[in-house]
Amino acid sequence: MGWFWAIVLGFVLGVIARIIIPGKQQIPLWLTTILGIGGAVLGNAVARSAGVDTTDGIDWWRHLFQLAGAVALVWLGEMAWGAMRRGKRGGRQRA
Repeated sequence: MGWFWAIVLGFVLGVIARIIIPGKQQIPLWLTTILGIGGAVLGNAVARSAGVDTTDGIDWWRHLFQLAGAVALVWLGEMAWGAMRRGKRGGRQRA
């Protein structure tokens, strides 16, 4: 059941990150989900190092760090995806 919730959380965080980032993102939804999962893992690590990973009630700080991690990874993923797609369209240049 842990994998299921990781995928759901990654999807939700990735979609929210895409909404926060200005402009239209060209990355596919599967990559958005994977980057969202990575953002959640990154946010958990930052929250743990800051000492706010477990609190009474809702862990707002941990969720904020997870969202910030997802935004950063989706933004970087969008840049890498765009560069990769531009490289494939260019093909070989003739001398």
